[in-house]
Amino acid sequence: MKRLYILVMMAVFALVGCQSNETETDSNASNEQPKENLEKVTVVLDWTPNTNHTGLYVAKENGYFEEQGLEVEIIQPGDAGADQLVASGKAEFGVSYQESITLARTQDVPIVSIAAVIQHNTSGFASPADKNIDSPKDFENRVYGGWGSPIEQAVLETLMNTEKADIDKLDIVNSGNADFFTMANQGIDFAWIYYAWTGIEAELRGEDINMVYLTDYSEKLDYYTPVLATNENMIEEKTETVKAFVTAASQGYQFAIKNPEDAAAILSKAAPELDTELVLESQKWLADKYQDDAPRFGEQKLEVWQNYADWMKENGVLEGEFTPETAFTNEFLPEKGE
Repeated sequence: MKRLYILVMMAVFALVGCQSNETETDSNASNEQPKENLEKVTVVLDWTPNTNHTGLYVAKENGYFEEQGLEVEIIQPGDAGADQLVASGKAEFGVSYQESITLARTQDVPIVSIAAVIQHNTSGFASPADKNIDSPKDFENRVYGGWGSPIEQAVLETLMNTEKADIDKLDIVNSGNADFFTMANQGIDFAWIYYAWTGIEAELRGEDINMVYLTDYSEKLDYYTPVLATNENMIEEKTETVKAFVTAASQGYQFAIKNPEDAAAILSKAAPELDTELVLESQKWLADKYQDDAPRFGEQKLEVWQNYADWMKENGVLEGEFTPETAFTNEFLPEKGE
């Protein structure tokens, strides 16, 4: 999945002229007619619907948004990225990533993370098992297929340095939007994936893969990916709306944690183009990853934001001043037990 690159890079694009009219409306969600007094808001996804988004679809289908006085439209980003639409106010909420928000904040883009969807980074470098790539040391004399982002090389070098491996012995090629399962035919040995989706798909295909997870080699690479986001204007002028959205979304993800099979059915109903078995197995795998060891769903730590920004600066992929306290907030999360 190429979501990492898209979300990292879109934050640095100019917000002027973003084409919000080209977004795609999700017409498969609940058909229930909203009440006239509901406040209409939009949440834009970072990618096509998947199990990172299940809580949003559950909140809509189960009426949690309506209970909070909201009529929520879930859309896909289209040509204008999620971060652009949210930061410019053309969408009230969106799905983003810590890395893209960090980059955006250094350029005074007013986007703020309001909840962590997954507590720990579940991404890593995947390879067919017969390649025998079991650790970063095995990256030497291999071909990595990516998308040409400076962050990729920095992450690869960080992991390789932990085992005194030489990144100059790694061939990094731009594989564009090539599917992970066809990369081997292009001479590519490994790629960066999210196990919750591509890894589970490999299991269902009966294809054995090895994973080298970022978090196994660097604490600073255990960042929030993805997150729910809004803009500063919403926080300052529509505080109650933000509170209502986060409350309902949290209920949706809590439902997905406790009822992964039912939650998977809701996502499949909303996005029937998805493979239902993949949705179900991915949902079951993610169920205990959403909140994980946090005291409540969505909670974020200052040290996680600071650590990742420090890593970015150390590796030359972050310029300018970054103040982590302004990049996220736990203010709108329901109290534990609500």
